[in-house]
Amino acid sequence: MIACSRRQMIAGASAAAVTAAFSGGPRRAVAADAPSVLRATTRILDIKGQPATVLGLLRENGNQGVVLEPGERFALRLRNDLTEPTIIHWHGQIPPVVQDGVANLPLPLLRAGEARDFNYAPYPGTHWMHAHVPDQEMRQLSAPLIVRTEEDARADRQEVVILLRDFSFTPLAELLVRLAEPESVPAASPPAGMAGMPMTAMPMDLNDIDFDAYLTNDRTLDDPEIVRVAPGGQVLLRVINAAAATVFRIHTGAIEGTLVAVDGQPIVPVSGQGFALAMGQRADLLLRIPAAGGVFPVLALREGAQEQTGLILATAGAVIRRLPTIGTEDAAPYQSAQEAALSALRPLPAKRVDRRLEAMLAGTMQPYVWSIDGRPWGRHLPMVTKQGERVEIAISNPTMMAHPMHLHGHHFQVVEVDGRRIAGPVRDTVQVPAMGRITIAFDAGEPVRWVFHCHHMPHLAAGMMTELAVGA
Repeated sequence: MIACSRRQMIAGASAAAVTAAFSGGPRRAVAADAPSVLRATTRILDIKGQPATVLGLLRENGNQGVVLEPGERFALRLRNDLTEPTIIHWHGQIPPVVQDGVANLPLPLLRAGEARDFNYAPYPGTHWMHAHVPDQEMRQLSAPLIVRTEEDARADRQEVVILLRDFSFTPLAELLVRLAEPESVPAASPPAGMAGMPMTAMPMDLNDIDFDAYLTNDRTLDDPEIVRVAPGGQVLLRVINAAAATVFRIHTGAIEGTLVAVDGQPIVPVSGQGFALAMGQRADLLLRIPAAGGVFPVLALREGAQEQTGLILATAGAVIRRLPTIGTEDAAPYQSAQEAALSALRPLPAKRVDRRLEAMLAGTMQPYVWSIDGRPWGRHLPMVTKQGERVEIAISNPTMMAHPMHLHGHHFQVVEVDGRRIAGPVRDTVQVPAMGRITIAFDAGEPVRWVFHCHHMPHLAAGMMTELAVGA
């Protein structure tokens, strides 16, 4: 069992170093026949003064996650040191389907004590890895997966990884029972005849679970991580929303940030101080530390609520004051206007659309069942296409909750938001707002079955998943 250090100070030793505790520094290249070992295991966190046994993905040196240097292959041996079966998905990567990490599609869960090798050429960018078992992901079985580029290696900047999570002492099975109780907050599809009502006429349900804590790199603001930065230096924040059911608004405070990539894919830069990030999504933000130095908190505000988490960037000698875990006002909810304002730096090549598909998101609180096209996982009907086809999927969401939809085996471009065509960002996870409609486009890949699901873990556990069946 690995105890998580609560007092580690991170020093920004070199401009190209990844300074977050989760990265542990670049991993050296290894021969294909001697893969690095990644262990699924247990560890202990201090959550507001209470010990909590959680899960984790640890390397041989005890650090979490994997950082690959430019040109390095993803070559590791996943060893299940848990007492229960598991399987890990490499979110944002497109390995062969046998390495994708979904139970029985095609490989079974990894048994306790079993190991499995993975070896493929990774896509660059900010990605992450997590159990494709909702209960285990909620128990923190996730970690960063960073693939650096030649530009990253050349750049005179410090890299900081921020992994955001929500935490509950209550198991998922019990949470699902509570969610189905009559007193739970309604988040159902609108009754028949009401689906066309404007969003202002019916309240959105932004959060159906109140968690016990909100974490940044395993820590709350009661004891935040302090990252030492250089006055006048540039910092690249690699922000990963690994939460189970929380949308965060990233706030850079006194420093204006520049959003340069989403989901590991470069975009036309956008400047600002606040960016929403749904579950499963990532954001790369460039910051310039003022020459005068000081203390610069980077906060993640819980959507529609006052809870907050984050870490602190600080120059040497700066006086650091404690930040509250509760803010003064509710954080603004995610707005589709943010997605519509983003543009891909490397969009899909122009091509005629070969196949148009529809995906209708649906759900009810009693019973607590969420589905796609009215059919929960196990009774689903796959969406069918052929390899190489340009496909568009129009995702409609007539429910009162937003849904972050993730497609395995593909990167897609957002091409329509609420009826307006755009040349939007390339992603692997898109937030579909309540009463909203998003269209994504991609070229169908390996001719196998790829899952398409909501990255809200209770919704996934309750059935919001289907398949994209790609034919040869």
